[in-house]
Amino acid sequence: MKQHQILFTGLRQLEFVEKELPELGADQVLVRTEVSLMSTGTENICFNRLFAPGTHWDNWVKYPFEPGYSTIGVIEDIGSDVKLVKIGDRVAHRRGHSSYHIVDEAGCSVVPSSVPPEYAAWSALGRITYNGARSVGFRLGDRIAVIGAGPIGQMTLRWAIACGAEETVVIDSMPTRLDIAKKGGATYTLASLVTEVKPKVEELFGGLPDVVADATGHSAVFQAALGLVKSQGRVLLIGDTGTPSEQQLTGDILTRALTVHGAHDQTTFHDRSRDSIAQLFFRLVSSGRFSMEGMNTHWFTPDQAAEAYRVANEARGETMGILFRW
Repeated sequence: MKQHQILFTGLRQLEFVEKELPELGADQVLVRTEVSLMSTGTENICFNRLFAPGTHWDNWVKYPFEPGYSTIGVIEDIGSDVKLVKIGDRVAHRRGHSSYHIVDEAGCSVVPSSVPPEYAAWSALGRITYNGARSVGFRLGDRIAVIGAGPIGQMTLRWAIACGAEETVVIDSMPTRLDIAKKGGATYTLASLVTEVKPKVEELFGGLPDVVADATGHSAVFQAALGLVKSQGRVLLIGDTGTPSEQQLTGDILTRALTVHGAHDQTTFHDRSRDSIAQLFFRLVSSGRFSMEGMNTHWFTPDQAAEAYRVANEARGETMGILFRW
């Protein structure tokens, strides 16, 4: 059986190719893809090779490279040892942009019928930002600033609200993205460069935030984040930059006794499995406690991949969720 797949074949080069699927293993399932979500920050870094030699990015992006890691599909066949899922189940899994996948049963999370596939496709980014929320310890009554209103920033905001933040402010220079943050429940939004917002944040909160989350993936922002949080506050570094050596500490770490927390997909919290995090995300979305309103802005068919990545690169301020409909 064949699959059709989007592949990066070089710097800013991609192809839509046909490949043979491997044989179905005893503990595996065959999933027909319905939608897959482009992780615009990660995939743009990979597509444009915006990373330094010797970084984890450099070790990861080898051609041909399979982009994507947030896919929703329907199970069409199962191996002889599969017990927890069945044919016809809609599942989320962590594989790339392709029409079909052979996936280990353990890598599947069943999507409840109450959650549309285009919302369920955010579950992978939901897990990454859940890890950030757990790492930094969002608390009831916190005042939280999120720098960057891209996909990771939007999801971080929503976890902060779900965890009981009293007030939130989202900072970004792109007004369209701030409109989506407002739909997601942000108390305040500031259309400004982060280096210019400290007086306004202090005015809004009556002081500096308890937590500042840097969700930009831009190395220069980290220093500003350290200066924006209150003394003895917490800084969450969750935007993954391609040039980590350019992220510099400031004297705030020592003189104001700050704590910096880093989190990404590899972060693990042993009280919750990957599937249990996905199910928590689905329950919050289904109940309305985790608003996905306005999060999906662009749809493409897989054979329009070149145009999809052009839009992701050239019209970034106008995009949020870019999805492929298979």
